[in-house]
Amino acid sequence: MKYVYILHSTEFPDRYYVGVTSDLKSRLAKHNAGEVSHTSKYLPWSLKTYLAFSDEAQAFAFEKYLKSASGRAFAKKRL
Repeated sequence: MKYVYILHSTEFPDRYYVGVTSDLKSRLAKHNAGEVSHTSKYLPWSLKTYLAFSDEAQAFAFEKYLKSASGRAFAKKRL
């Protein structure tokens, strides 16, 4: 199972992060421990939403979409 997740920075309300993982709880802990270079300067993070995929290729495709301009607009409006 793969999870596509959206994090929200509690200290910097305009900051979001999209990622994919197979262990959501562990990955969130790594983000909040400052172990991920892309998110370390906007600590702490809270989980905004996540979606589970049984197909790994679909999970990576959806993550890529959410990182596009239209995907960001979709996430802001719908997720």
